[in-house]
Amino acid sequence: MTLPELFPFVSQYFFYGWAFLLGTIIGSFLNVYIYRFHTGKSLSGSSHCLSCGTKLNWYELFPLFSYLFLRGKCRTCRCRIPARYFLVELLTAIVFMIAVWYTNDVIELFLLWFILSVMVVVTVYDLYHFIIPDKLTIVLLILVSGWWGYLYYAKGFDLEMLMFDIVATLAGSGFFLFLWLVSRGRWLGFGDVKLAIPLGLLVGASSVFSFIVVSFWIGAGLSLLIIGFEKIRRGKAHLQIEGQALTMKSAVPFAPFLIAGCLVTFFTNFNVLQLFS
Repeated sequence: MTLPELFPFVSQYFFYGWAFLLGTIIGSFLNVYIYRFHTGKSLSGSSHCLSCGTKLNWYELFPLFSYLFLRGKCRTCRCRIPARYFLVELLTAIVFMIAVWYTNDVIELFLLWFILSVMVVVTVYDLYHFIIPDKLTIVLLILVSGWWGYLYYAKGFDLEMLMFDIVATLAGSGFFLFLWLVSRGRWLGFGDVKLAIPLGLLVGASSVFSFIVVSFWIGAGLSLLIIGFEKIRRGKAHLQIEGQALTMKSAVPFAPFLIAGCLVTFFTNFNVLQLFS
């Protein structure tokens, strides 16, 4: 069943707008989940200012708009609200829209939304804590397996193709395991090795290589920009990329690059090898 079949008199632009709105709402929930994950706090507790503890009113809880209306500051104490809350809502809304562009199949779309939501949580959590909880990786693997299972069921099960995807996925994760072993965990963490399994399974055997290469391209480019910015901000205009302090891992965690490379490859079917053919 596709979205146009369910809503035959609605334009595709409506689906994009609906996905964007839903994405902001889900992104708002993900913000709460990220903040309270592994803290022992219940998700059912009321939202409040992290600085003064004031309970937020209903009109302060609108995704995106409340942050802009309050100009990124608490209404009571005027302390700055982390921009992360706005960015997570916006990012989730954008990837939800891209998912609608990618597929109109209702079941596949909802599975992709769940997958993308977990990816957002992993990205933000790793950025702030430099760790990828195994629980999130396992949930992501289950969701991706369910997505593949649905596709094989809906479009015909091919055991040989499935085995090829699994072997390619393990080979891609094995490459990251090799880097982890050689660098003794300095280049990337073991959590990245495990995360590569569901991400590789998502893109499939034909795109695992491109997914790995694009991840390193994004990681190298952004890391150099971040390192350069930090050097200039501290009054050091010249980059000195030497020693262990200025590695990619020291700039930012690697999981966001893995996820970005996975999504670019997945949604665009980008093939690195075509650049050299």
